[in-house]
Amino acid sequence: MQRLRAPNGCPWDREQTFESLRPFVLEEAYEIVGAIDRGDRAELVKEIGDLIFEGVFLAQLLSEEHRGTVADALGAVIDKLVRRHPHVFGKRAGRPTVRSKRMRKSPAEVLTQWEEIKARERQETGAQRSILAGMPRDLPALLRAHQIGTRAAAVGFDWARAEDVIEKIEEEVAELRGATRAEGQARVEEEMGDLLFAIANLSRKLGIEPESALRNANEKFARRFERLESRLHERGTSVHAASLEVMETAWREINRDE
Repeated sequence: MQRLRAPNGCPWDREQTFESLRPFVLEEAYEIVGAIDRGDRAELVKEIGDLIFEGVFLAQLLSEEHRGTVADALGAVIDKLVRRHPHVFGKRAGRPTVRSKRMRKSPAEVLTQWEEIKARERQETGAQRSILAGMPRDLPALLRAHQIGTRAAAVGFDWARAEDVIEKIEEEVAELRGATRAEGQARVEEEMGDLLFAIANLSRKLGIEPESALRNANEKFARRFERLESRLHERGTSVHAASLEVMETAWREINRDE
């Protein structure tokens, strides 16, 4: 990377900035997600390399500004992992200990501990005290809703049971129904947002990552719709010409086949 950025290096690499690299970082992250969803481990190896490369590229820009190096970045994450896993490394960072039964935690307990330690770190450094501080605003909205709920739940602000969230969803559906009948578009949009936020939190309570679940649902619908188009074509018609009743009948057949 240093050679690519050198005066006799690559013109394209030399002109890149933090801002210009931003879309490539996002693209590589999504390509990793795609490889995971497809179960393509060979492709995943390549995509991980691409994403790491983006990190090295950004670190080189920092180094050129004398604001940090790739070693500093890796050192920071190592320190954080040790600090936020006292149940593995012990309370004295850098001094691993043998885990006792008392120290063993469930995944949910580990997540709660992680958020508690993170909040304590912010307080100790004088950073913004909100547990929601630092959460990227550019995350997909459904994923961000899931993470907001996770952070709030880590300090006890949460529904007791998944059934309680379902009741909240039913309440939001009723409010949305009322808004569509008597109120303006702005109010309808607000209620729609509340419903989606509640659904994201139900997903969290059920241990399901909502962004992944929705991607899978999108792929399933797209696959079945393509089969619908093919089936109608085989029967001498199309989605443009067929009635809704004909399409629904074919759709039910496809669902049964799958």
